[in-house]
Amino acid sequence: MNPIIIWTVVILAGLGLVLALVLFLVARRFRVEEDPRIDLVEKTLPGANCGGCGYAGCHAFADSAVKASDLSAHYCPVGGNDVMQKVSDILGFKMEAKAPQVAVVRCNGSCTARPVINEYDGAASCRVKAALYAGDTACPFGCLGCGDCVAACEFGALSMDPATGLPVVDEAKCVACGKCVAACPKSLIELRNKGPRGIRVFVACRNTDKGPVARKACSNACIGCGLCVKACAHDAITLENNLAYVDFTKCKLCRKCVAACPTGAVHGVNFPKEVNNG
Repeated sequence: MNPIIIWTVVILAGLGLVLALVLFLVARRFRVEEDPRIDLVEKTLPGANCGGCGYAGCHAFADSAVKASDLSAHYCPVGGNDVMQKVSDILGFKMEAKAPQVAVVRCNGSCTARPVINEYDGAASCRVKAALYAGDTACPFGCLGCGDCVAACEFGALSMDPATGLPVVDEAKCVACGKCVAACPKSLIELRNKGPRGIRVFVACRNTDKGPVARKACSNACIGCGLCVKACAHDAITLENNLAYVDFTKCKLCRKCVAACPTGAVHGVNFPKEVNNG
């Protein structure tokens, strides 16, 4: 064999061994010991890596939780209180249970309530459509109907209703991760407390135009009349910028606001059906 080839192989092998030794020494010198509890917490988490907790993934959440002085700023919406109790036990913290939440679509502008006035022929994306113009209807605040929220949901909890053109939330599948909230360019989706037995009241509208303008754009719009505010005896409803809002932390679920709303913008969900004995 050619001596040049032999010496080349020897030199390269020796250089490889030297570099491997250098890398080994550097790794030992600068290695960071990871708290073993991080791995325990991460294994306890559901592993969805959905970002609903506000961190890049389950490992980032576990790392932050272990380094925190308490868990007040940490909550896994997918795992809920059961998982957070296990995390608290591992870290020796006291866990305060949180009320389960669900995504709520604050738009009731169905196809019949706000007819299409122009035709969009572009990319099927709410974000793209919102960047180009107000939408297909006269209501610049309503759902754009392209389903960005559906695509963002990793749990199959959202679907588009072809009859209304609006997204529908499957409460049984929704984990309140918040990805649909971030995906909607019109800020129409909100996380709210599920309420006892899933019962809750909310205003299904985001239109801040004055009454006549809002009503002309959508027959189901909040017109800012304030009748719901007057009907509420619990100070749970505020009226700002011509738009009513129900504070779910104060609402007593009496439904007086639902009955008072002339446009049906205030919704009561999952209430038992009243039996008519007449």
